[in-house]
Amino acid sequence: MKIYIFITIASVALFSTVVTSCSDDFVDRPVAYSIDSENYFNSKTDYDNALIGAYDALQTTFVNVLLGEIASDNTFAGGNSPTDVIGYQQIDQMIHSPVNAETKKIWEWMFAGVQRCNYILEFKDKTNFVGKEQIIAEARFLRAYYHFELVKWFGGIPLNGDVRFVPGDEKSVPRATTAEVYAEIQKDLIYAADNLSAVPSQKGRATSGSALALLGKAYLYDKKYDEAAATFDKLILTGNYHLVKTTDLTTQQITAGLTPYGSIFEAEGENGPESVFEIQYTDVEGGSYGYMQAIEGNVAVGFAGPFGYEGPVFADGNNFNLPTPKIVNAFEVGDSRKPVTILDMVAWIAQNPGTKYTKQNQDTGFFNRKYIPRTRRAEAAGDVKLTSPNNYRAIRYADVLLMAAEAHNKSKIVNDAKARIYLNEVRARAFGDNNHEITSSGPALYDKILEERRVELAGEGIRFFDLVRTGKAGQEIPGFTVGKNELFPIPIEEIQFAKGNWKQNPNYNN
Repeated sequence: MKIYIFITIASVALFSTVVTSCSDDFVDRPVAYSIDSENYFNSKTDYDNALIGAYDALQTTFVNVLLGEIASDNTFAGGNSPTDVIGYQQIDQMIHSPVNAETKKIWEWMFAGVQRCNYILEFKDKTNFVGKEQIIAEARFLRAYYHFELVKWFGGIPLNGDVRFVPGDEKSVPRATTAEVYAEIQKDLIYAADNLSAVPSQKGRATSGSALALLGKAYLYDKKYDEAAATFDKLILTGNYHLVKTTDLTTQQITAGLTPYGSIFEAEGENGPESVFEIQYTDVEGGSYGYMQAIEGNVAVGFAGPFGYEGPVFADGNNFNLPTPKIVNAFEVGDSRKPVTILDMVAWIAQNPGTKYTKQNQDTGFFNRKYIPRTRRAEAAGDVKLTSPNNYRAIRYADVLLMAAEAHNKSKIVNDAKARIYLNEVRARAFGDNNHEITSSGPALYDKILEERRVELAGEGIRFFDLVRTGKAGQEIPGFTVGKNELFPIPIEEIQFAKGNWKQNPNYNN
């Protein structure tokens, strides 16, 4: 079963975050923290409830995924008009500034997650009980996850150890360097990997495998390739994950014509053998456009759907995140991933007479098939454009294999033979044979690994950051300014509250 968590957050800025308590239903309105160490964290239940609150903030990462595609050369912003969600449009054109409501959400919502984790860690020694190490390890994994999102988007951020931020800290706590943030992330994940179970107690919970995968990824982004290679090898050797293959499919999936790759992104493929870490969503509760951080569904899915859609399988959406011709043409002939990743609406309508949709801004005729809404059960709650139950596959085993291949190719002691094994395992699944193996070495192999990452992970919010960390963003993303757009600007409110304590990221004017 999924983790159904209902907690409301309302973040105005990092140092004015307010959070409600845990409950089985939405609360009427957000309230400031009123619980302190004197009357909370007195039992395992208190720690469990606080941890659920820390997991709940993961659901707000839908905007990170959506913008990770729009900021790249994979998709156009789309929408109903050139001014629809202006923050998306600005990022698509690389003209965003510190006054951008969408990057402000990422800053606020990710720091809300950090605050929830730090609330647990601040009082980790108050009460002892059996199993506390697991809770602390999960909290540290989640903090690392939120910190990793923040450092990807904004670079150096303020760190406060195991203590919550309070108003006034913005004037005294400095922004840590990017290296310091990665060091903190890596320390948390080493602890988590050593203390988490390999098997989740509940679907959606972090495991030792999740921690190793994210640790390897943090090393890779930090250009510590030897450490990354060793960490990924350790995870791979556990044998706890594998690429989805035909024998993993149900009779129903095979009858429906699903390929192993295609099955991953359907409801029946959630939390499958390839899922190293997956963010859980549900459609049992509704929400509103004005308060999207409280929605339990995957907002990015509804936003990416075809506007005015009428037909089988899929559902109506808001026309955002439209694949560009460039990504459509990036797939090789015979690659089974293309029809799973790209919904060609012209071809789909031809196959399904009577199907239609309404063309909107930047229409390309293509949609992100992995993450557009499917037809839902009749009793589902809320607006289909806001409450899709489609989980986000945050770390897939295919991603792990390709990161491992890259790390071995870039290590001080290069191991291209192992890099090719990992790369070709992914390609064999994509083409259904061993006739498409890559045999190159050195820089040529590196380029092939990056090309493979693009088509394997297209539509999953990773492309922009791959281009930035490999130094290729300037040549691939229209409008990208080298020396500026590698990072996003700190929201102007945060700079103003800090009263000169924090400097804006380079080449952004407040």
